[in-house]
Amino acid sequence: MPIGSITRGTTGTNRLRRVDRWIATQPALRRAADPLVVDLGFGASATTSLELHQRLSKLRADVEVIGVEIDPARVKLASLSARPGVSFRVGGFEVPLPAGRRATVIRALNVLRQYDESQVLENWHRVVDRLQPGGVLVEGTCNEVGRVASWVDVTSAGPQTFTVSLRLDALDKPSVVAERLPKVLIHRNVPGERIHDFLTALDKRWQYNAPLSIYAPSQRWIATVTDLREEGWPVLGTKSRWRLGELTVAWDAVEPLGFEWGR
Repeated sequence: MPIGSITRGTTGTNRLRRVDRWIATQPALRRAADPLVVDLGFGASATTSLELHQRLSKLRADVEVIGVEIDPARVKLASLSARPGVSFRVGGFEVPLPAGRRATVIRALNVLRQYDESQVLENWHRVVDRLQPGGVLVEGTCNEVGRVASWVDVTSAGPQTFTVSLRLDALDKPSVVAERLPKVLIHRNVPGERIHDFLTALDKRWQYNAPLSIYAPSQRWIATVTDLREEGWPVLGTKSRWRLGELTVAWDAVEPLGFEWGR
């Protein structure tokens, strides 16, 4: 039986473009002998799975995307849009795949945010067990139009990084992402927790670099990220990613107090 519960299924065109763009840079996908990608919990239509395939096929023409949903009615509807390289099947966090195959990337956006925080770790473990060696689970959330997003990438060794991705035009404060944090972090944005310290520092440097907005919001963001790195935050990536409104840090910079991977 599929493991999980039927979620609201909200979806939309281009909603997941930010995370798709990030997935396309991942070494796991670039090096995979079997570039199988799973769109876990694709929602009420085939849109996000089809877009994921379209974007990743520019990198790997042989990429295959399988959309997995726990609601049979949604799978039946989505299957009407199946095409070479994109298919759909019923399933949940057990991630059923054909012929014993395993995924190189599993994307699960806006799924666990509808569960209790206590259910996150056990489902991370379930999903990671369906990955190829070196594969990655990308789990997080975004707003309805995809302009505010954040996610964690998880491997067999546990969470590796945390990423924020924001539309910079007219951005008031980066901490707007607090409402769209992954479930593992969203209730930890309180004084004394690392995610709270991180968002506070991010807002502070964003405000400090406000004069750079006259050049471009991206210049203000790059300066903000550079300042964080100079302050000792474990910032990853380069300016080519930062100018997109992205910021990735090592997981231990935001890890909840008391968190244990358990393996």
